[in-house]
Amino acid sequence: MRSLYKFFFKRFFDLNLALMGFICLFPIFLILTILLFWVNRGKPFFLQPRPGKNAEIFKIIKFKSMTDERDSKGKLLPEAERLTGLGKFIRKYSLDEIPQLMNIIKGDMSLIGPRPLLVSYLPRYNDVQKHRHDIRPGITGWAQVNGRNALSWEEKFNYDVWYVNNFSFLLDIKIFFLTFAKVVSKKGIYTSETLFMEEFMGSE
Repeated sequence: MRSLYKFFFKRFFDLNLALMGFICLFPIFLILTILLFWVNRGKPFFLQPRPGKNAEIFKIIKFKSMTDERDSKGKLLPEAERLTGLGKFIRKYSLDEIPQLMNIIKGDMSLIGPRPLLVSYLPRYNDVQKHRHDIRPGITGWAQVNGRNALSWEEKFNYDVWYVNNFSFLLDIKIFFLTFAKVVSKKGIYTSETLFMEEFMGSE
């Protein structure tokens, strides 16, 4: 049964739920696109290469929460200084994730799975951590409902690999509703201390 879910039904549910979700959220999507187009000087979306299943690279789509302001030397200002008021709001309520529904529809991502991180992290994973790329990355995952930014990198990766080895329909349902509860309560979603994680430099 798990194999059938893994190879067929997980993608089936991802595609149909993402399509329905995008249709339902389209008014919010449109309003935020217009507001962010104005706030970010014509750039409402953030696109960045990320590793997906089997570490194949795709471009993740998110709402742009930070400006591209630079210092006198042309270097980007620190992230905390570039975060806009609207950007802080959409991160607080995880609204910046809405465009990733298009990544799911395209087949780059899943609703539930390990979060797609930076391409530069790929050579820094140990042999166990690399298994987080055995399945499609997700908008939310087991690590996100167990602490998100409050976790250390090692803890996050332990949750990710555990999910890869144990995911099932019932577990995905549990993660989906736990994510919804966390977004509503804002627990573990945003604090000034955990908004920006330190860069992952590798495990000892």
